[in-house]
Amino acid sequence: MSNAPTDIGIVKLMEVLRERGTPEGLTLAERRARMDDIGDRFPAPSEAIVEPIEIAGCKAEWVYADGADPERVMLYVHGGGYVQGSLHSHRNMVYEIARAMNGRVLNLDYRLGPEHPFPAAVEDMVAAWQALLDSGVNPQKASFGGDSAGGGLVIAALVAARDKGMVLPGCGCCISPWTDLVGTGQTMETKASVDPMVGREALTFFADLYMNGADPAQPLASPLYADLSGLPPLLVQVGTAETLLDDSRRLVARARHAGTDATYVEWADMPHIWHIFAPLLQASRDAITELGAFVKQHG
Repeated sequence: MSNAPTDIGIVKLMEVLRERGTPEGLTLAERRARMDDIGDRFPAPSEAIVEPIEIAGCKAEWVYADGADPERVMLYVHGGGYVQGSLHSHRNMVYEIARAMNGRVLNLDYRLGPEHPFPAAVEDMVAAWQALLDSGVNPQKASFGGDSAGGGLVIAALVAARDKGMVLPGCGCCISPWTDLVGTGQTMETKASVDPMVGREALTFFADLYMNGADPAQPLASPLYADLSGLPPLLVQVGTAETLLDDSRRLVARARHAGTDATYVEWADMPHIWHIFAPLLQASRDAITELGAFVKQHG
């Protein structure tokens, strides 16, 4: 599919997503293939610079545009419920983020459950951050970013790194973050009829595979319940048509109560991780521009 920007409008996009249907009843292999299909439909453009590397035992890619500030770096972790998603599925979205922030994004292929259950993802992100610091990355010009499960992982990794006494990045960016694996948010029910992307069945399926019998309420699994003090400035973007809307609302409230600077933006009528539809929707591109401006403001 061409990446030439268009704008089909949110009403049409929601119709397309509803016709595609949610993944209820699919096997994990089928769900993984379905998510990677996003990368087939929306490939990164030919001008994107993609440099595969290995860091902290994980595959990863530096993704950026020509002329990017080499010192402005984001460590990015994709969504997918901790059990699906890949470098391929998110490559174009990561490239658009890199362009918006005028920097380089390291897209991390962290270990997934159920093959590598909790806390493997947290360990991989913290180890990758340590490796970046060891390589000479300036933490004040660095950021963490992620969507959905990756958005929750951003917070969990910041908490884990803080508790280890590590230097933290200049900011963290969370797109539609999944922060409560217990699933106690009211919008899990009140938005179920309007969210075409993810619902309770899928989230329970993901959480069970990732946690492998461990308590999903522990702070590094569900960072909503973590001590959120001492974290860098956060940006949280969420759509009002998301079952996970309350995960964002409550995260921001708890972060602010703990003294952490949290910028919170609700995007009217947007579905879960609408940013990934940037080739189709102006609102997706605008949200990415907003994220890029936040990163530049904080480094």
